[in-house]
Amino acid sequence: MKKTSLYLDPELDRGLARRAAAQGITKAELIRRTLSAAAGGAHSRRPSAGVFDGPADLAANADRHLGETGFGRA
Repeated sequence: MKKTSLYLDPELDRGLARRAAAQGITKAELIRRTLSAAAGGAHSRRPSAGVFDGPADLAANADRHLGETGFGRA
């Protein structure tokens, strides 16, 4: 494995930490998985059909959940 350093906006760093904690993985592992998936690498982990790790009421409250994540903000 090769070490790489990144400069992150503090808000992004906090968001990554929250997402990693929710998934029960380290922030570094979350970043590796996300970059691998974005690069289309062989190491990308795609969930099998029907597997979802998120709020149970997502469909009914999509706007609220997207707002809480900051989705769409610049």
